[in-house]
Amino acid sequence: MEITAGGLLEIRITPADVGKRVSVRRVEADRSGPPSFTDTVGVLTSWTGGVLTITRKDGRSVHIAESTLVAGKIVPPAPARRKGPGASFEELARVTARAWQPLESEPLGEWTLRAAGGFTRRANSVLALGDPGTPLDEALARVTSWYARRRLPAYVQAATGAVGTQEPLCAELERRGWVNEVSAEVRIAALAPVGDVDAAAASRVRLTRAPDEEWLGRYGRVEDPEVARKVLVAGPSVWFATLPGQAIGRMVVDGRWAGFAAVEVDPAQRRGGLATAVMTALARRALEEGASAAWLQVEAANAGARALYEGMGFATHHAYHHFRAAA
Repeated sequence: MEITAGGLLEIRITPADVGKRVSVRRVEADRSGPPSFTDTVGVLTSWTGGVLTITRKDGRSVHIAESTLVAGKIVPPAPARRKGPGASFEELARVTARAWQPLESEPLGEWTLRAAGGFTRRANSVLALGDPGTPLDEALARVTSWYARRRLPAYVQAATGAVGTQEPLCAELERRGWVNEVSAEVRIAALAPVGDVDAAAASRVRLTRAPDEEWLGRYGRVEDPEVARKVLVAGPSVWFATLPGQAIGRMVVDGRWAGFAAVEVDPAQRRGGLATAVMTALARRALEEGASAAWLQVEAANAGARALYEGMGFATHHAYHHFRAAA
């Protein structure tokens, strides 16, 4: 925290700093003992009525009474923690969206409303990049109406944790009662090392351009196979990997990027290197198509998958969150 030459903590932020990344310390008095201090780092998304709202990189908002502040300062944007390729949030957001396409979409300013019969949140949520071109309350009303006509819940996908992400939007959604239903990390890595992890096991993986019945059965989450197939095969260059009776995976090659998804292993055979074999086979095909960088999405609560991907060199670039409209 900021300490003056005299050794005192100092508050160096004001309401004019809304929208900037800050670090603050607040005091929490406890009558039964000495006061304790709590530090919070994130984007200052509002400062009204004597209360600060700071949205952290995990998408959660912290509300802090101004009277409890003992120190505060502006801090630089958090650098993306990555070991592989450089990438902007805007580039990755567009690449990840092209890899999981809806069956129908409609623009709302710079936002994109997406629907696919309810198959996955990614294909049935608003991609909230840029300005919706109308006040937020009106935009959200149009969103909920659009999804209601399709008998679908209204979701907004918004990101945090990198330069250009949407901490203020997350805070506004939360303030209006939208619920952060699930959070995931977008991770990136150099592609070549992924293709070298387990070349021998990768030779047993079957690669196809479309999912067969075995693949869909292993993937699960499929209520309407026809809708699922349409979503899954859409993308610049899509590949499906199958280790018969053991594991599956999906990859989309898009320019320099190879995106991995739907890596599923038979529960009785997990931790046996099968997921690694699938990803190695897919990576080797992507390298043949000229890709050099890899990305994937993993839910923040999936500790096992996160550990696997960290071991393969994937590092977190940013997080995204699906906010669902209040019932």
